[in-house]
Amino acid sequence: MKVSVDVDCTPAEARAFLGLPDVTPIHDKYVKTMLDSFDGVGSVEQMETLFKSFSPLGDAGMRLFQQMMNVGLAGIGGKDEKK
Repeated sequence: MKVSVDVDCTPAEARAFLGLPDVTPIHDKYVKTMLDSFDGVGSVEQMETLFKSFSPLGDAGMRLFQQMMNVGLAGIGGKDEKK
């Protein structure tokens, strides 16, 4: 026997149902801070430095994200990445 249930709800409704906190104010403040910081950026290098300073894990987090993207793209292309 197989039972399947579809629930049609918004992300906010799902968070409330699961008892997760509403982090919308924190997210809005984070995005506003990042957007305000971009106003003074004049070059790609400055943009990269800015992103690194905002990422939760700093430089290590950026490297981890880059590795995950490389693995994902290699999987899509059907080629194995060996280092």
